[in-house]
Amino acid sequence: MQNKILRSAIAIAIAGMGTHSAWAQSSVTLYGIVDAGFTFTSNQAGQKAYQATQGNVQGSRWGLLGTEDLGGGNKVSFRLENGFSAETGAAGQAGRMFGRSAWVALTNSTAGTITLGRQYNSVQDYLSNLQINGVGALSQYANAVYDNDDLNNTYRTNNAVKYTTPTFSGFTANAMYAFSNTAGQFANNRAWSVGADYVAGPLRLDAAYSLVNSPATNTAGAAPSDNYFNTGSSIISNVKRNQVWGGGGAYVFGPATLALLYTNSRFDLLTGGSLRFANYEASVRYQMTPATLLTLGYIFTSQNSSAASAPDAHYNQLSLGGEYFLSKTTDLYLNGIYQRASGSAAWVEGIGKASSTSGQFVTVAGIRHKF
Repeated sequence: MQNKILRSAIAIAIAGMGTHSAWAQSSVTLYGIVDAGFTFTSNQAGQKAYQATQGNVQGSRWGLLGTEDLGGGNKVSFRLENGFSAETGAAGQAGRMFGRSAWVALTNSTAGTITLGRQYNSVQDYLSNLQINGVGALSQYANAVYDNDDLNNTYRTNNAVKYTTPTFSGFTANAMYAFSNTAGQFANNRAWSVGADYVAGPLRLDAAYSLVNSPATNTAGAAPSDNYFNTGSSIISNVKRNQVWGGGGAYVFGPATLALLYTNSRFDLLTGGSLRFANYEASVRYQMTPATLLTLGYIFTSQNSSAASAPDAHYNQLSLGGEYFLSKTTDLYLNGIYQRASGSAAWVEGIGKASSTSGQFVTVAGIRHKF
């Protein structure tokens, strides 16, 4: 009898799927990026470094993006995105299958979108539009020192629920809350963020704020300990509270785009004191020909510390890069980045080790293919 009921239920489900597909339009797209090249560093712990590197301009990835039109202005969508190393084949984001993104969303054309899962916070959603490597032809090495504002996606947010408004006269906003997922510790390793974006013709304006309480205290919470800042890649560790906010704008002048961005990051430490960073970014992108893109960027970072683990310091970083498009989906790139530090050793973001001096020069060349 139970087997008969089970067979009937399966038959009804299959029939329902067939009926559903007759009126609902759905699609699933496979996409990806493979980015690999060569990086030279003038000084890593006192030694020159010649390295095969990947994910230089964009992280190598493959993903599935699906949508289903439910009718009446409603649709459901999902994204499952895997990050990987094109040099070794290993999974990125601490070995996660879908470490870059894993979410499902419900959208109503007049009410907005609710998204649930592992995703980007509001700072990453909006301020990445203005960051130096986001605007132009520059690699991850052009980001702010230690990725202190998380615009190079040192961590993404788990257990997150995000609401995004529809776009009204060029204005869009969102808010996100991510749960600790630990019984009796509601505020431990939780996060929230808000942000907004305004686009009107050649003008773009963005602002955002994010806060994480007790990040990296476990792997269950919003900012998991196996995918957060650590002393292997920065001076940031043992964080009790992490706050980031910022804003800026961009303007398009014919083939040129000028962008300005300010971000402010604060890390209150479990060991006492805090690390505070203020990043001032300016960049210009110039589409010299349909196949050639050039970008120049500059970042000044002020590091103020009340922690015993790090002194006050500041950093000047200049980046120059170009891309040549062999097709709509394939390009070659070449970047040069120089950082000069005062009060600390230089350490270009994304480079494995700090310089033994106050200066560090990085050049990277490679190929990127999108599919």
